[in-house]
Amino acid sequence: MNNTRLLAVVFAAASLGAVLPCSAYADDTPSPCASLKRIVAAAPDGLASWTPEDGKGVAQPYGDDAQCSASHRSFQCTWTPHGDGGSKLDALQAVAADIASCLPDATHDQNSPGRQHFYLGAKGRRTDITLTPAGANQLRLVVTGK
Repeated sequence: MNNTRLLAVVFAAASLGAVLPCSAYADDTPSPCASLKRIVAAAPDGLASWTPEDGKGVAQPYGDDAQCSASHRSFQCTWTPHGDGGSKLDALQAVAADIASCLPDATHDQNSPGRQHFYLGAKGRRTDITLTPAGANQLRLVVTGK
């Protein structure tokens, strides 16, 4: 096949890919970004309107048993990381990396094996995001508004 013909085939394949919907693969994992952004957008005053189901998208890539709750100025989820994701501390680092990439305006002011902390907003209208180990094998994400 000559180069001109090869380029035509490649171009046709690329064009077809642009008009067809994307394929999903078995190893695709959901991104927690949409849930994180919605939670942060609701903070600091609107967290009480959240239901336990609303925040499970944050934990979904990492665990299937998320238990979430909300109050006026706080939203929290606790879950058990999947066994194939390494240790609980590996999962803590992975969730922190997602928070950092999903919320680029957040300040990551504590990065330790036992606690990840981020904040957004000015003093008086600040949203804190804290991720910590909980118990023997769980993680806890807490979003609070001040």
